[in-house]
Amino acid sequence: MAMSERPRVCVFCGASTRVDGRFLALARRVGERLAAGGCDVVYGGASVGLMGAVADAALAGGARVVGVIPASLRDRELAHAGLTELHVVSGMGPRKALMFERATAFLALPGGFGTLDELFEALTLRQVGEHGKRCAVLEIEGFWAPLLAWCQRAVADRFVPDEVAGALEVVEGESGLDAWVASLRP
Repeated sequence: MAMSERPRVCVFCGASTRVDGRFLALARRVGERLAAGGCDVVYGGASVGLMGAVADAALAGGARVVGVIPASLRDRELAHAGLTELHVVSGMGPRKALMFERATAFLALPGGFGTLDELFEALTLRQVGEHGKRCAVLEIEGFWAPLLAWCQRAVADRFVPDEVAGALEVVEGESGLDAWVASLRP
């Protein structure tokens, strides 16, 4: 853990301001719990939506927060001006590459296409041996249940090799999050 001795959790989540308030509240609690658990945060760099909620709560809890945002989204996603570090990059590929490099683990909150893109790239890179970092989804209200069923089907039909079948961890609710965060500590 070169940047610090604290685990650095890359949180995948959206910047949409149109999501239900319960997801924003969840994102705030995730940021609080990560900070309280001794983790720093790496994320997509926005000040709005779930991204902003996670970042603000983690910062308030004393965590270092590193944001990575493409120049093309800097204005639309409203780049967060109060982060420990903000990196403006040339596009989505460099965004993911820098987030993946800086993280020691990955956690996906309920989200949309971008969240899935980031999660599946992290899983794919793990599958092909480019990293051994932990990848998890925070299961709340059955949000990930259809995706988890698909994952089971992909394993059963042998599209996903047995040796990586368990690469996607399922963190069950907020109490499960506390245990997962504690397990990241060296």
